Amino acid sequence: MESTAPVISLQTRAGAGLSLVGRLSEGGSQDLVKGAVLTAYTTPAGLAAMVESLSYLPPATSSSRLIIQVPAVTTVGPNFALSPTLASLSTSFTILPDNLVVLLSATPQESIDLAALSYKLTSSHVVHIFDHHGFSRESGHSFVPTLQLKETPALGVPELIRWSGYQFFDYVGDLNAETVVVLLNGPLALMAKSIATHTSGLGVVVVRVLRPWDGDAFKQCLPDTVKEFHVFDDVPNEVCQGSLFVDVFGSLYSPNSPAPLVRAHRVTPTRTLSFLSDPAQFLILLTELSHQAPAVADLDVSLTRKLLFFSTPKSSLSPLPQTVANSFASTLSARLLTDHDIFSKSGGITADKIVLSPRSEGSEILPMAAAFPSGTADFICVLDMNLLKSHSLLNQAKSGAIILVISPWSSELPYNLPVAVLSAAVEKKLRIFTLDAKAISSGFEAELGAAQDAVQRVVVYLAVLRLYLGKDASEPAVRELADSVAREVAQGSQLAKISASSWAALEEVNLHIPPTADDGDAKPPSPLRQFEFNAIAVETADGQTVVNGSKVSSWHDAAKRLLFPSVFTPPTPSSEEDEEYLQDPSLRPEVPDHTHLVTCTVNRRLTPLEYDRNVFHLEFDTVGTGLKYAIGEALGVYGWNDEQEVLDFCKWYGVVPERLITIPVATSEGKMYTRTIFQALQQQTDLFGRPPKSFYAELAAYATNPADKLALQFIGAPEGSSIFKKLGEKDTVTFAEILQRYPSAKPGIETLCEMIGDIKPRHYSIASAQSAVGNRVDLLVVTVEWTAPNGTPRYGQCTRYLAGLKVGQRVTVSIKPSVMKLPSDNMQPIIMAGLGTGAAPFRAFLQHRALLAQQGIPVGPTYYYFGSRHRHQEYLYGEEIEAYILDGTITKAGLAFSRDGPKKVYIQHLMLEDAAVLASLLKNHAGVFYLCGPTWPVPDVYEALVGALVKNEAHTPESAGEFLMSLKEEERYVLEVY
Repeated sequence: MESTAPVISLQTRAGAGLSLVGRLSEGGSQDLVKGAVLTAYTTPAGLAAMVESLSYLPPATSSSRLIIQVPAVTTVGPNFALSPTLASLSTSFTILPDNLVVLLSATPQESIDLAALSYKLTSSHVVHIFDHHGFSRESGHSFVPTLQLKETPALGVPELIRWSGYQFFDYVGDLNAETVVVLLNGPLALMAKSIATHTSGLGVVVVRVLRPWDGDAFKQCLPDTVKEFHVFDDVPNEVCQGSLFVDVFGSLYSPNSPAPLVRAHRVTPTRTLSFLSDPAQFLILLTELSHQAPAVADLDVSLTRKLLFFSTPKSSLSPLPQTVANSFASTLSARLLTDHDIFSKSGGITADKIVLSPRSEGSEILPMAAAFPSGTADFICVLDMNLLKSHSLLNQAKSGAIILVISPWSSELPYNLPVAVLSAAVEKKLRIFTLDAKAISSGFEAELGAAQDAVQRVVVYLAVLRLYLGKDASEPAVRELADSVAREVAQGSQLAKISASSWAALEEVNLHIPPTADDGDAKPPSPLRQFEFNAIAVETADGQTVVNGSKVSSWHDAAKRLLFPSVFTPPTPSSEEDEEYLQDPSLRPEVPDHTHLVTCTVNRRLTPLEYDRNVFHLEFDTVGTGLKYAIGEALGVYGWNDEQEVLDFCKWYGVVPERLITIPVATSEGKMYTRTIFQALQQQTDLFGRPPKSFYAELAAYATNPADKLALQFIGAPEGSSIFKKLGEKDTVTFAEILQRYPSAKPGIETLCEMIGDIKPRHYSIASAQSAVGNRVDLLVVTVEWTAPNGTPRYGQCTRYLAGLKVGQRVTVSIKPSVMKLPSDNMQPIIMAGLGTGAAPFRAFLQHRALLAQQGIPVGPTYYYFGSRHRHQEYLYGEEIEAYILDGTITKAGLAFSRDGPKKVYIQHLMLEDAAVLASLLKNHAGVFYLCGPTWPVPDVYEALVGALVKNEAHTPESAGEFLMSLKEEERYVLEVY
């Protein structure tokens, strides 16, 4: 259609802002010739990413300007709960350009009016932030788009906003208030306005126009009696200062007169969710700020009825809540809001909330969270009975509520529900009814010639009406109400038959808790999960249902997944999984291990800069990841390839790094994952790894040059083993270098990624004890570097990646069990021998034993041997070791620095000095010996222990060797060498 504006998908990044600037800049776009009024639709996080680019916007004109519509909804926390918080914009508001107006709307009428107004402010660029967490998604509101009908006068921005019927600031509450709360327009502001109308001494200022900030208008809306201000700012954490506080403080501060008290209240995303899920918290807080007596914890004083429907997104009954809401819309205010939870159950859960109330002009309008708090439902309809087995749905009901369960069971229902569900029902005195809608509808399908799903919806709809009407219900009255809804399915006598069947089949369940068999070996029941709103929709624009993720085939789909990650999330494990922290399937989906995303907090070099070995210490924050590790275990790190080398390869190979490719998940048949080419080559594909012999043979099939083909075939054949060995072991060539040596062999990039395979995790002994450091994991790493015969510098892929980590950078990791375990008895002696970075697990051992000692728990003797080249350059964790020696954590330390003296001294030499003690500890006191580090000292250490046993414990060399081998079987002679 010619009248339809073109739609262009943008990425959520800073460059998207420059794209908008470019389209409006003079001579930069064909759109400018025709006049470009651009509308961008992005999330708060998307706006935050592009805000710096907006400083380059050219001046707005009537034919060339930018309007950014921002739905206020953001994912929060590890469960990706959706929140209306604007925390991601807390720093962005301060750097917005002066020629940009920021409007905030909360109610449906405001959203429509300010959206229309944003296109009438012809002298400014506009950002309009509206509530997409609730109101803009609700149905059932009446509104009139009055601004679109008005002829716009030629006025400045402030005058035009006031002409539209709105003010920069709304003041609500006591006209003689001494306490005023200031908030940005949104759900919390509506709740605050409602509280202020019922609380003496309290006023609320709602900011509708944030930019340009009008300090004079702000002061004019205030009573003269105000003594203190409380500014509620959305911020990402409690140490950040929001921009609203700065604006308010700047408006009120005067050097010539005493200013009122201005306090900042930093509202984090989780606190916003807390206020919305439990409005009583917010009510109590505001009444306390106003120095009033504690308020009755209830915002909703209207005569409302609250209905709640639980279903699954694919259910044939999912249209039912909309039908119910429409039925009452002619006589009542009927608000309907649909939320989804796609994480707590495979396939997702849908919750439809309906609030029915008398129509009245000028009545308060509250966000759904306040109008329908948890635990206040008058009626709950569970359209899939299995949801009651996995989720705590009945906690949403108030005492005495009616519950309708669509199920073939009636009297059997108590025997098929968890005890926790039955207990909640009994405690709340709920009345539970069941209806076998499928059985009823199947009997009428042939007679009516209608689909069974349509008949089933009518059957359930009739039951809902009957239970809602309660004592006023009669079968003819219910049938009359349902006539208009059921007309397309059944009329007259046919509807009467369906109604009579639905009426007769509706059974009330006799609630009781069945006795359970006393089985001490029975597995305890899984805890019931809570419904959490974390997705707005579960269908793509083309109608294909997408629950918990699906394929990505273009940038259009990818943009939707970037904007709304909670909607398009890969499948989660089944609800029966007992783990507290479920595996994130979008995090390395091809990896069978349970992966975690940890954050680098420390990257500190331990050796001097001029020293030829870079040994460095890393610390990662594990808060919120669920990562648990035992002492001595290893951390698997999924390293990335070097960014510039990947870009150089893409340029040489002739591929566009931003293109998308879809690659099969090797460990899961039929599953695919999608990346940009750059992401796949940097994060996934072992492009700079060492190719196996099979790669040469496979690559030969793609060579177009006969010489390249024959060479690759030869190397891949048994006859080419010597050349393959030279390439791999001496030249240490990479996949990329082989491709460049034989340039005619260029398979498609998708095929190449499959041929090369994935980067394998590198495992590093963990250098910390979680018992001592808490939510942290430490590593001790040395970079691996060498030079190939042709002079090319080589680097260990993962150590190079780790060495370059910046603080704040996130890393994908997994845990690998290890043979390095402390003995179960704390009194058993331990003897540790570590060379270089082999000291890592022993640092964890020492941390744990030091902690036990601090707690007054006795520990056995602890011997520590450490070897490196130079004390001043490579005494790893030397200060900690010296402290452990002084406080007695280390009973005896043997420190061997081989290059510091005229004669090389290694750890085995120091062990020989303690031969008698070591032999006695191993032979007579159940001691445990550990060696960690390179393989070369293993024979010498073994001989030192054999010699100690021969000399001091009456062993022969043979029996001493046999004794050590027996210790190995008992996990008392433990080697971890590489």
